[in-house]
Amino acid sequence: MATLKQTVRDIKTLKIQGSQTTAEAALLAWAKAKDKQKATKMLMATRPTEPMLFNALAAANAGHNPHKLINHFKLDKKHIAKIGAKLIHDGMAVFTHCHSSTVVEILKEAKKQGKRFEVHNTETRPLYQGRITAKELANAGINVKHYVDSAAMVAMKKADIFLFGADAIVNDGVYNKIGTEMFAEVASTYFKIPVYSCTHSWKFSQKPIVVEQRPASEIWKGVPKGIEVYNPAFELAEKKFITGIVSQLGIFSFKQFLRQVKR
Repeated sequence: MATLKQTVRDIKTLKIQGSQTTAEAALLAWAKAKDKQKATKMLMATRPTEPMLFNALAAANAGHNPHKLINHFKLDKKHIAKIGAKLIHDGMAVFTHCHSSTVVEILKEAKKQGKRFEVHNTETRPLYQGRITAKELANAGINVKHYVDSAAMVAMKKADIFLFGADAIVNDGVYNKIGTEMFAEVASTYFKIPVYSCTHSWKFSQKPIVVEQRPASEIWKGVPKGIEVYNPAFELAEKKFITGIVSQLGIFSFKQFLRQVKR
């Protein structure tokens, strides 16, 4: 069983990654901690761009059973997979960026339903989370074409839909892995293909989001003097480029989703 310190370290170093996975790990660590206030403070400080983590801990501190919350999230993910699979049709090419366990589950569910399609995914430098996506999909028997990030235009040319996850949803759009904003704009305005963020509604935040700046060493170890390495983990994909949000609430336009979640 991981200790609180181990969980905090694993979240910070991205050994534990993905918004829902992070929230679930945090809830387990919180449940075992004797000092709940200290545990909450430590866990909330791990990732500044994770509203689901904050919302889950807030719910636990308000008296909700953390284990029931985790079970609720897992059931919701299965529900989202069935809802999102409705967007996938035979002969489709699906473009995706980075690693989203929700997107992966949607595609696996579509495969289980007998739908024939392929996935074009980007490697997602500098930590190559796209490789996780490619491996998981390939293991599920889904045809995957893997591209370097700079070949995203090539990957998107024959795509019929763009699915990506979310780290945070705000009134102006969706925060997701760096690169998402550019790809969403290209998909929406240039290729005219639908763009969907697939996520849990608990990632919505009314508070401002601080974009996490990752260590320069992830990009360039031993960077020469005089060079400043900028390594933002996330960026905001504006709502005008997003066709809709796929969540446990259903498939809604961005405006409709905000109305639903604020209820």
